[in-house]
Amino acid sequence: MRLRRLRIAELADAAALCMRSKAVWGYDKAFMAACRDELALSPEELEESFVIVAEENGTFRGVGQLVVSDDTCELEKLFVEPAAMGRRVGRLMFEALRDEAVRKGANRMLVTADPDAVPFYKRMGFRECGHEPSGSIPGRTLPVLALDLAGQPAAG
Repeated sequence: MRLRRLRIAELADAAALCMRSKAVWGYDKAFMAACRDELALSPEELEESFVIVAEENGTFRGVGQLVVSDDTCELEKLFVEPAAMGRRVGRLMFEALRDEAVRKGANRMLVTADPDAVPFYKRMGFRECGHEPSGSIPGRTLPVLALDLAGQPAAG
């Protein structure tokens, strides 16, 4: 498994992986259609954020996106191909994104998570700190989790 930056020509493949990963939680077609835009990545996001893929034998196994603003960062995306779930792909990508955040001077990482993903984030050391409205589904709120990065060494 290797991690690398996402290329502009791969945006559609990355979005398709995000959709497959989100669908694992059993959402219906209408819900998934409402999430499509939020799960996609734009060329501008590739320039303005840190976007990586986990790749194995030329096939995407995961997509992650980090946005750093001053001393806080937001984990915007962390999606794993369903067939690769349970193989530590999410942990590997999270650790790389966390290390990048520390290198860029962030002291705190936030993630607005799918409720079904909260246990994963808690295993990574996050704690729940609030809720915010869904960007896709009116009336739905999502848990916000935070991770203190202060004092964590930057790997690599």
